[in-house]
Amino acid sequence: MEEKRLTKKDLWKTLWYSLAIESGCSVTKQEAPGYCQSMIPVVEKVYDNKEDKAEAYTRHTQLFLTEGRVAAFCVGVSAAMEERLALEKDIDPESINAVKVALMGPLAGIGDSLLHGTLRPIMAGIACSMVVASGYTSIAGPAIFLLVMFATVMVMRYFGIFQGYHGGLKLVAGMQEGGMLDKLTQYAAIAAFIVCGGFISSLVYCSTPIIYESQEATIGLQETLDGIMPNVIPLLYTLLMYYLLMKKKVSPILLMVGTMVLGIVCVYAGILA
Repeated sequence: MEEKRLTKKDLWKTLWYSLAIESGCSVTKQEAPGYCQSMIPVVEKVYDNKEDKAEAYTRHTQLFLTEGRVAAFCVGVSAAMEERLALEKDIDPESINAVKVALMGPLAGIGDSLLHGTLRPIMAGIACSMVVASGYTSIAGPAIFLLVMFATVMVMRYFGIFQGYHGGLKLVAGMQEGGMLDKLTQYAAIAAFIVCGGFISSLVYCSTPIIYESQEATIGLQETLDGIMPNVIPLLYTLLMYYLLMKKKVSPILLMVGTMVLGIVCVYAGILA
């Protein structure tokens, strides 16, 4: 069992893998592809059979989005939880994603405000002042900016991975004993649905050009619907897709093809814009 425990070498490897956590961003899963890559050294170390590895990788392909540098803390905590699940088998696998979801919001606020909202503008101002003072001939300002930002980011990533791992073990043990992990799993699922629901208005575009005209007035159906509830058509269509996918077990491929065909037909018929 001890040979399956993560070592400093494994954590360093995880840190290097996590440097690309923002490079694989997708519209639907955000930073999940990069997060899954970050977990490769952990999953390959603590699990033996392909089934367990596949389940672990699938867990980390779920929606994930926070500030990219502080995301290392989530990776460290996930590493601790995956290790405990593999060796002790005393935690619910769903709780691993639940903890990630719970940490996303607070960490995003910390990372964005301290790194992008404070340190970066200050260092950029200093660098620009040095360039202007040198008559636009010195690279000292940009060099200092890059050096400070790089050092800060690497320190954040280092403490995120290592302290997330060591602190994560204590965190998981305490939550498990107090029954908090089950509650967090439930609330995180609710939060995940809320986050996904918030994407509907920006990712699902669907409107109608239908207009009712009379001698007294001209009424646009889309304007009327927006007055009742903005983006109601995308919402209803998304709920229909969810119903067919989850309740009726319709193939996602069939739904995608059907959506494309329905869109083309409705546009040519003048039903949709």
